[in-house]
Amino acid sequence: MKIGYLGPDGTFSQQAVLLYQNTLTQDSVLLQYNNIAAALEGVIKDEIEECVVPLENSIEGTVTSTIDLLIFTPELYIKGEVIIPVWEDFLVKQSYKGEPITKILSHPQALSQCTNFLRKHFPDVLLQATNSTAEAAKIVAESTEVIASLSPKQSAEVYHLKALYEGVQDDNQNKTRFVIVSKQKPKQQAKGKKTSIVFATGHKPGDLYRVLDIISIWDINMTKIESRPMKHHLGTYIFFVDLETEIQEDLDAALKMIARKTTYFKFLGSYPVLPDGKKGEA
Repeated sequence: MKIGYLGPDGTFSQQAVLLYQNTLTQDSVLLQYNNIAAALEGVIKDEIEECVVPLENSIEGTVTSTIDLLIFTPELYIKGEVIIPVWEDFLVKQSYKGEPITKILSHPQALSQCTNFLRKHFPDVLLQATNSTAEAAKIVAESTEVIASLSPKQSAEVYHLKALYEGVQDDNQNKTRFVIVSKQKPKQQAKGKKTSIVFATGHKPGDLYRVLDIISIWDINMTKIESRPMKHHLGTYIFFVDLETEIQEDLDAALKMIARKTTYFKFLGSYPVLPDGKKGEA
């Protein structure tokens, strides 16, 4: 089985896909992609059977490129989830001797997750976004400039860098939620599973309330709700919702009723949450 993820070596995505791979009983091959959309497109085009991509960060919120493709691509489903602690180090070349740093590179979310550190220590240094935290480390390793990256510890090992500062993220409890995506439609399952759905309502007063009331009536725990623009018209939205319940009959009845009461409905999957990684691993 071929499984895609966001490369290069040293990303949190690599840590997530390795944790998932360790749970599999069948042989698998890991393939790197340059960005999240390309990994998901790999599943759509049958280049790979599955991919592991970030969906949500506890500080920065939803990864929009992931959630939008899940919402608007009918053949994509979620079959599992991995939670990874986020621990960013400030990496420089081994030869660094204290010269003024001219540029700091990282993925946009990592730059945002380390705002307090950057404001305190490097308020006037140029920040540059990259496709991944590991790509930032790779650029630092190959550059002749005095630059730095915000990257996982493993990136320092892969690209032979050193940490000038360790654990520079704003919140030590910061975690990222990764999802395992495939084209295989999963069954609706309640016990021990999380269920994700998306739906759109009409524009009559109380339409959204009526859907949420269905969830309440069946005593289902809604752990996440987020709106995303429908793209085709300003002011129209679609909702992404996570649900948890241990009673199969309640889940089946609620989803059946929600599908009837909405203008668009997609069951994304009922799936397990795999054990997370350890702080500082990447």
